[in-house]
Amino acid sequence: MGALRLAVFASGQGTNFQALADAVQQGGLDATIELLVCDKPSAPVVERAKKAGIEAFVFKPKDYPSREAYETEILVELERRGVELIVLAGYMRIITPVLVEPYYGRMINIHPSLLPSFPGVNGIGQALEYGVKVTGVTVHYVDGGLDSGPIIAQRTVEVLEGDTEASLAERIHAAEQQLLPQVAQWIAQSKVTLNGRHVTLSK
Repeated sequence: MGALRLAVFASGQGTNFQALADAVQQGGLDATIELLVCDKPSAPVVERAKKAGIEAFVFKPKDYPSREAYETEILVELERRGVELIVLAGYMRIITPVLVEPYYGRMINIHPSLLPSFPGVNGIGQALEYGVKVTGVTVHYVDGGLDSGPIIAQRTVEVLEGDTEASLAERIHAAEQQLLPQVAQWIAQSKVTLNGRHVTLSK
C-alpha cells in the first residue's frame, strides 16, 4: 500500500500543519501532503506550506456566492490529486455536505477540548471559564455537525492553578501536535475502524 494522500485545511498559524509536515519528513507518518487549503491568504500557514514545497489552494470566501460554491471548487482540487484523507487543523469554516458526504469517514478534525464538552469556538477559554480541572484535545471524524462526529482519540491536559488562556493554550497545542500526526499514522496503517458512532483501534 502506498503512502496516504492527505489534504490539510488550516486558517491560522499552521502549527498543526507543521507537525504533520515534520512527521512526514521524519518518517513518522506514512503519508504525503498533497495540498494545503486555506481561507485566509495572509495566514502564516501559507508561508509554511511554501517553505515545505507543498501546493496551496488559497481563497477568499467573500469571492464566492456561497460555502457550497467554494467547496465545489475545493472538491475538484482534492479529486484531481487523489486525496484520501482530509485533516482539518485549525480550519475556521463550517464544512457543508459538498465535502462531508464524499469524504465521510475520511475527514478528521482536531479540537482543543475533551469533546463533547466545550465544542465550537474557543474551547480553551470555555474550559477555563467553566472551572474544569482537566481538559485536553480530541481528534474526531467530521459529520457536518459542530464538533459532533465520532471520536477517534483524546489526550488529557491538566488545568493548573493560575492558568491563563495563553498558558493553558501552550500545553493544549503541544498535545495537539503530538496527537494529530499519531492519529493520521493510525489511519495510514489501516488501524482505525468506524462503526456508527464507535471507533476502534487495532494494535
